[in-house]
Amino acid sequence: MVCLNSILKIITRKCRITVIIIILGIPVSINSQIPEGQVSGPEKLWEEISQYFSPPEKYQNNYGDYRSPLKFYDGTAVKTPEDWILRRKEILARWHEMMGEWPPFIETQDPEILNTTIKDGYLQHRIRFEWLPGQKTEGYLLIPHGSFNKPAVITVFYEPETAIGESDRSYLDLSRQLTKKGFVTLSLGTDDSRAITGAHSLYFPDLSNSTIEPLSVMAYAAANAWHLLAALPEVDPGRIGVMGHSYGGKWALFASCLFEKFACGVWSDPGIVFDESRPNVNYWEPWYLGYYPPPWEKTWRRSGDIEGARGLYPKLLREGYDLHELHALMAPRPFLVSAGSEDPPDRWIALNHTIDVNSLLGYSNRVGMTNRLTHAQDRESNEQILMFFDYFLKNKGIYLP
Repeated sequence: MVCLNSILKIITRKCRITVIIIILGIPVSINSQIPEGQVSGPEKLWEEISQYFSPPEKYQNNYGDYRSPLKFYDGTAVKTPEDWILRRKEILARWHEMMGEWPPFIETQDPEILNTTIKDGYLQHRIRFEWLPGQKTEGYLLIPHGSFNKPAVITVFYEPETAIGESDRSYLDLSRQLTKKGFVTLSLGTDDSRAITGAHSLYFPDLSNSTIEPLSVMAYAAANAWHLLAALPEVDPGRIGVMGHSYGGKWALFASCLFEKFACGVWSDPGIVFDESRPNVNYWEPWYLGYYPPPWEKTWRRSGDIEGARGLYPKLLREGYDLHELHALMAPRPFLVSAGSEDPPDRWIALNHTIDVNSLLGYSNRVGMTNRLTHAQDRESNEQILMFFDYFLKNKGIYLP
């Protein structure tokens, strides 16, 4: 019997995943268009989620002490969309300079299918691909039967099994839920890296000599995963989003902000701005934005004294940087903060800055935030996330810039 990998070698790379459907005997054609699930119309969806796209009255026009993204670093005002193009480049260049420059993207992917499981309405492929130069990872690619030119979402977390529903973590199976609604999904985690480094993060070129802050390395890896999905005939490259919860929320935030080809993003309670009062908003850690070569000791003093702290994080605080500058890079792409205990409603103060950037560009209703009391996702927050992706990705990108 000819093994599957041998068969795949004689077909083109772009057709590999689709041809598996035929090999396994699933009775659908490559170009078939089956219903994507019970999806409400756009108008109804917007009725459901519109309330999340404007700040409560108490936070409207409140910008706090955050430095305005609509001013160049030399203080010159951004007055036109053309000015914003230059300002956006300035922000992106400055943050890459501080966090470390990315290597070239791995644009030509050659994913290896390790195994395939037939699920109810979709195929689940365990795949291996190169997401950092010289470093491969394994994840799960979920493809609804009959998919062609569909929207897609990359989900990121500690381990890839959680998002496909193969763990005991409640309400975190968003990859599986999205696939059942007609999305192609790719579930990724950092288990492979942890097995090598002992830390749940990514480092380049390695743990002891990383030239890039780990969160930025994770964003770069997600960008390479975007290239994998974009090359598949099952996927519309103009409709690929990214989402994650907590640790994955930080990852999704940096990925969507730093890589503009992501059409949208969902960030679930990552801590969307620096906040030393909350131990889970811990960007100071060496596996996020406080990298220095191990061994790692205490990198932040809860008293607020940053003089003894190491890594990039204290420099960011001293020089007035905060994550609202990265939020602004999303404009006019939509994003949703699925907020819990680490991102209370007053985070609208930071989000107002991105609302203003969108307004300058002629867009509205591109910045959303939902709120729950707990850090963990729940049934309601999942429904809100699914409606967000339905509205902004399902309709051939008509709501995207």
